[in-house]
Amino acid sequence: MLELRNISAGYGPVDVLEGVSLRVPTGACVCLIGANGAGKTTTLSAICGLVVASSGDLLLEGESIRRVPTDSIVRRGVSLVPEGRRVVSNMSVEDNLLVGAYTRHDDQIGTDLESVYRRFGRLRERRKQFAGQMSGGEQQMLAIGRALMARPKLLLLDEPSMGLAPQIVNDIFRTIREINEAGTTVLLVEQNARKALSIASYGYVLESGMIKTEGTARDLMTSPQIVSAYLGDAS
Repeated sequence: MLELRNISAGYGPVDVLEGVSLRVPTGACVCLIGANGAGKTTTLSAICGLVVASSGDLLLEGESIRRVPTDSIVRRGVSLVPEGRRVVSNMSVEDNLLVGAYTRHDDQIGTDLESVYRRFGRLRERRKQFAGQMSGGEQQMLAIGRALMARPKLLLLDEPSMGLAPQIVNDIFRTIREINEAGTTVLLVEQNARKALSIASYGYVLESGMIKTEGTARDLMTSPQIVSAYLGDAS
């Protein structure tokens, strides 16, 4: 589905990423973990075309998207749930969801809106309410629902657990797992490494803009180095 080949990218003259390579197979849930400032968000921004890679290449279903505009990448089936959710606070919940379908011109938008409401009953209850009046957890549901309205083949999630209560985090990760199991490929960027690895099949560890290690989620969760650096006490 997605392959990054030796990508370097950043802002202005400074590269944040240095030779990053990773693969996200069709149907998989892959996670990218690392500390704050490691370059995780920059990686997603490069995939979406928000940051243009200075070297290397990005392939989506075998075709380069390195210099493809962001809206065209969305039309090719990539949706991003950004860090911090970034809902439009002075628009209704339903209008926020419809924004997610802005690249579509088919007659199934209403069907997909109903599907989002079935998945997130709270959004149906609050569909006429301003998004800015919702809790953080509800806004995260809205951000995921908005991304699903684009009918993505590949869903990118940037720190979906940030700032949320533990029970809400559990609900969000259960939803991500269900979306993946329903057939959507997922690339999950997450500082909560234990949660990310619990739903992923494969993981990459990013440090200072470079892939430090990679492996199956099971192997990473039992690696003494990864446990010490990222997982901590399971209690």
